Amino acid sequence: MTQPQASKHLRVLREAGLVSVRVAAQRRVYSLESAPLADLDTWLAPYRERWGTALDRLGDHLEDR
Repeated sequence: MTQPQASKHLRVLREAGLVSVRVAAQRRVYSLESAPLADLDTWLAPYRERWGTALDRLGDHLEDR
């Protein structure tokens, strides 16, 4: 990945609130923000459960064939 590509991705993550940035001399240091990820995990939980069960059944069906 080129430096401009990495910068673009980091900017999108920063604007989404998923990372924070601090300046350290000539560098920018990025850190993950856990709160938005925890919110996303909570939102995904029912879907994860539903799809996990469905995919388990599909796997069982395919193994029986």
